[in-house]
Amino acid sequence: MTRYNLPMSATPARLSNQTLLIDADDTLWENNIYFERAIASFIADLDHQKHTPAQVREHLNRCERTTIATHGYGIHSFRRSLIDCFEQLSETTITPERHARIISFTDTIASTEIELLPGVAETLQILSQRHRLILVTKGDRLEQTGKLRRSGLQVFFSAVEVPAEKSDAAYRSVIERRRCDPTTTWMIGNSPRSDINPALAAGLHAVFIPHACTWILEHEAVDPPSGNTRLLELENFPALLRYF
Repeated sequence: MTRYNLPMSATPARLSNQTLLIDADDTLWENNIYFERAIASFIADLDHQKHTPAQVREHLNRCERTTIATHGYGIHSFRRSLIDCFEQLSETTITPERHARIISFTDTIASTEIELLPGVAETLQILSQRHRLILVTKGDRLEQTGKLRRSGLQVFFSAVEVPAEKSDAAYRSVIERRRCDPTTTWMIGNSPRSDINPALAAGLHAVFIPHACTWILEHEAVDPPSGNTRLLELENFPALLRYF
């Protein structure tokens, strides 16, 4: 499953003294599966008589895009999107009881224990001894730093960056602020839209580690590397140890 523009070999030489920018949600720990469960509960509860579940989901996607543009990412933004979707599709006025029920669908997301993906802690421990690790995860800063603290992984990172959005400009800002050398800096994550394509556009290398439940709004074709940038596609997080 490895895709890259490096010379192929049976035992690739491991890179040394790199800066690894590492995504959090669905790269280090499970995240989107909890939102998907909340969405499934919301759609079932709405039980719309005119729109199919797929149509309700598509409308919710539009609500989320609108909400994110104004309020950013995170649980609070997601809750607002669910309320907006209900109000726009329902033929009845939302009551305090229904409002509370919709909110309840998201309560478990905030309270769920962090579930690390297989091999993450062990891999980070080794990588942190070989390279400089910086967590780069978009969203609400308090939410993201809270999840990092609960995960127990903060000891492996020299810094934490929580941009509002992961654009090529945001990556360039991280590079400048953290004094990264783009020739030895890699962005590692599961999202083509946020982790891979903008990092490559900013002149960084990238490692794409797909997740089976990546958020639909993060879906995008992976751009090919250009110039001196390099791209790896690996089957899981521990596979990083073969290259770094």
